[in-house]
Amino acid sequence: MRQLAPLGIESALEAVARCQTAVSERCRHLELALAQARYEADLARRQYDAVDPGNRLVASELERRWNDRLVDVARLEDQLTAQSGEDTGALTEEERAHLMALGRDLDAAWNHPGATTETRKRIVRTAIHEIMVKVEDERINLVIHWAGGDHTRLVVPKNRPGHHRWIGDPETGDLIHRLARQQSDAAIAATLNRIGKRTGRGNTWTEVRVRSYRNAHGIAVFKPGELAERGELTLEEAADRLKVSKMTVLRLISAGTIHGYQACKGGPWAIPAHQLSTLPPQLRSQGRPVTPDPDQIPLKF
Repeated sequence: MRQLAPLGIESALEAVARCQTAVSERCRHLELALAQARYEADLARRQYDAVDPGNRLVASELERRWNDRLVDVARLEDQLTAQSGEDTGALTEEERAHLMALGRDLDAAWNHPGATTETRKRIVRTAIHEIMVKVEDERINLVIHWAGGDHTRLVVPKNRPGHHRWIGDPETGDLIHRLARQQSDAAIAATLNRIGKRTGRGNTWTEVRVRSYRNAHGIAVFKPGELAERGELTLEEAADRLKVSKMTVLRLISAGTIHGYQACKGGPWAIPAHQLSTLPPQLRSQGRPVTPDPDQIPLKF
């Protein structure tokens, strides 16, 4: 702390004061935009939930709109998180006077029993002009440029992927492991968002976040044809093979006539293909259109 002096602290405090207003204003704008985006995503979800599953065209379009809204929410959440990290918080006059006094004896202030973590953070933000970082395989090299003009070199070990404080729900991790054997990253993100799962930071899932999680945990990406190699069919494939509707296949599963499994409630179905060839002929080609719901408002595109 010998690099610091009261004059340097005063200049830093003036710079902080100029930045705080602009940062706070940007945060407010982002918060309003995020609230609107979350409302639109929730509205899109409710529209998707209300549509007749048998109406594939409308359901597909509503799902696409919902996913688009979720992407908007994720983008704004990331922007707000990054912007909030720049907000150092406003200093009161008492805090300013206190920091100026501490500049005369920062070493004693830093090690004082009454010094809180927040106080030390404020001192560091005021004291440091910039930090130059060089990342290597196993370590991070830093050069700290102090406000007083001196430089300090530090070497710290590099965290391995996934080893940080933003640890997600283990159940969500297990779900990603299972869903990765049935779906693409984009589809996994949609499934996790639909059932209310969030990242370790509390954000919604996106294709990029799912891919990052997979890579960090060594989970193989889903490949087209993977289900067929295991002798399994999706709900849609089973319906096409039986020449019935998806609702009919679900009724057969519910009745125990055929068996299927889901990684989670609301997730995709996987149905062993060999079961379909053993079905009695009378159970095939009996699908019928779903009766329209008079209370459901049709959507025209």
